[in-house]
Amino acid sequence: MSGDGNITVWINSPGGDCVAAAQIYNMLKEYSGDVTIKIDGLAASAASVIAMAGDKVVMSPVAMMMIHNPSTVAFGDRVDMQKAMAMLDEVKESIINAYEIKTGMSRTKLAHMMDAETWMDARSAVDLGFADDVDGKVDEDLPKMTFSETTVMNSLMDKIAKRCRIKQAAPKDEPKPTNTVLAANLDERLNLMKTWRD
Repeated sequence: MSGDGNITVWINSPGGDCVAAAQIYNMLKEYSGDVTIKIDGLAASAASVIAMAGDKVVMSPVAMMMIHNPSTVAFGDRVDMQKAMAMLDEVKESIINAYEIKTGMSRTKLAHMMDAETWMDARSAVDLGFADDVDGKVDEDLPKMTFSETTVMNSLMDKIAKRCRIKQAAPKDEPKPTNTVLAANLDERLNLMKTWRD
């Protein structure tokens, strides 16, 4: 990039190619002027890596950021699959570098957040160090939102298991509700949803 003035980069992206994101990140980090990143919609996946290049990262109060593990499509035999897995491990480590530099968080915590596919609203992103400021006035009484798909799924499965234990412990003569779904059927449906999502 040529020039030496300060620049503002606006991001609203679901992400994309992590190698292209790495190149954009490097260009912004090497730029001689101040780089302000403004996230006005979404900075997800590879777009969140680009955002980490900002000297200052500002999010709209209605914007979101999402970090997760890199993914790829691979085919071949067992050795090919092992190579693909090793490549994804290395890509993840390189992505964590950008997050660690910006947030100062531990690599282990960042890796867990990526494993869980973590979504953050603007205030949560600021609290965690992924952003520096929220653009405009924000009601501080509103709850902050950090969402992990894995946490939600685990919580739901725990509640189903607890309900099954309660049902099994109930007296035999207790009338059965007519509008219930068997836990086994619900568990099967949830697993189908997880398979479809993966």
